[in-house]
Amino acid sequence: MTDHSKNINESKIINQISTVGIFGNILLTTFKLFAGILGHSGAMVSDAIHSMSDVFATFIAFLGVKMSQRKADKNHPYGHERMECVASIILGVILLVTGLGIGFTGMKKITAGNYSELTSPETIALVAAVVSILVKEAMFWYTRHYAKILDSAAFMADAWHHRSDAFSSIGSLIGIGGAMLGFPVLDPIASVIICCFILKVAYDILKDALDKMLDTSCSEEYEQELSEYIRKQEGVIRLDLLRTRMFGNKIYIDTEIAVDGDMTLKDAHDIAERVHDKVEQKFPNTKHIMIHVNPA
Repeated sequence: MTDHSKNINESKIINQISTVGIFGNILLTTFKLFAGILGHSGAMVSDAIHSMSDVFATFIAFLGVKMSQRKADKNHPYGHERMECVASIILGVILLVTGLGIGFTGMKKITAGNYSELTSPETIALVAAVVSILVKEAMFWYTRHYAKILDSAAFMADAWHHRSDAFSSIGSLIGIGGAMLGFPVLDPIASVIICCFILKVAYDILKDALDKMLDTSCSEEYEQELSEYIRKQEGVIRLDLLRTRMFGNKIYIDTEIAVDGDMTLKDAHDIAERVHDKVEQKFPNTKHIMIHVNPA
């Protein structure tokens, strides 16, 4: 596949994921908000607010991925891959604020103590919770599938946003069901449970994005696999140094290899060039590998 056709295919996938995510969440948010208000369920209204944040999250992920695909230019000679990290950070903050807001509302109702005055939810709220779990779980697997194809941190964060919404709907289902059985305090308790799920996902997304923004090295497993691959290349006598750093969804590699000290400069350069090309083929996430040659 040529670079041009690959870019066209990726753009098609990005537009497809974004369309499904935005319009799917708009429909689900409307239904859940309607069911929460009509069914007298604070947990379902909280769940609807969570789904509403998904609309903005998918849109931000779309912008981040699009901007990260821009070619390197004079002011950004290393490319724009970190725009995905920026998008992921914004998504994480949206989740954090959403979770805290939902948790605060739930705790306020719990600490008020007037449980007898809480209205028992209606059946429509229970139905909305079941529908939300099924739809959001399907959206999670759909978005996750294409995020892996694109190797997109922003869309992977968006996928987990869908999964967190599915978890929050499970909390809603338990809370609404318990409230309908005569325990109305379970409805606001469900909101607090939803808050905990959202905050955990927000933390994971923010941590991953900040790691990639701060030139964090790759995992030990990745570096071990890379080291062994370089050592096996023809002409490489020893691997003296290996450093990696994440740059958005790409990786920069700095390495020093030792070759026969008696060979010509051209032959040593050919070995380094061959290692360079093979590493970029074997590890497609490589943005660039810099190889320094030492005489063994």
